[in-house]
Amino acid sequence: MLKKVNNFMNILMGCSIGVFIGSAIFKYLDYKKYPDLYVVQSAPWYLSIQINGIALICALIICVVIKVIIKKKQK
Repeated sequence: MLKKVNNFMNILMGCSIGVFIGSAIFKYLDYKKYPDLYVVQSAPWYLSIQINGIALICALIICVVIKVIIKKKQK
């Protein structure tokens, strides 16, 4: 059971990183294609990437803590 949870955490972490990278690339390409749309905003175009990055780091920290707990219980 713990091995399945550990494998699920690995998949969850990998998918989260992939989604973050994909959305960051899309946001960058959208900015390069339509820079005038982002001039109107009061925040810089990359702020949403930074917020998503912070959320990703928090989620990864939680996943790593769960993985450490699982490793200790398996021993």
